[in-house]
Amino acid sequence: PGQVLEVHLGWLAKAGWTVNPDDPKNAKLLETLPEHLYDVPAESLTATPVFDGATNDEIAGLLANTKPNRDGDVMVDADGKTVLFDGRSGEPFKYPISVGYMYMLKLHHLVDEKIHARSTGPYSMITQQPLA
Repeated sequence: PGQVLEVHLGWLAKAGWTVNPDDPKNAKLLETLPEHLYDVPAESLTATPVFDGATNDEIAGLLANTKPNRDGDVMVDADGKTVLFDGRSGEPFKYPISVGYMYMLKLHHLVDEKIHARSTGPYSMITQQPLA
């Protein structure tokens, strides 16, 4: 669940959002969203506490209001997924897929720690495995 939250917050930070207070679809979101967060520019720092922060409905509401990119395309749906295309055929994949920025950064961070932990200390002569 943590990685999914990071993916969605990464999309919001990258794209920014504009919540139209006159749109009835945004009524529930506007009940909890402070007015200064109705319009947030792209490339903004975006965060929420893990357990008592934004709810799934609030994040989905913001994802539904993400700003279009420079080509005028909205890159992600309210569920945080986007359409990817097969690089060989050019055809879209059958189902939308979750893709994000922060998830990859998190994986890179974990790999660095694991490599460091395995590269220190004594090793077994036979198996070359680290000794406990």
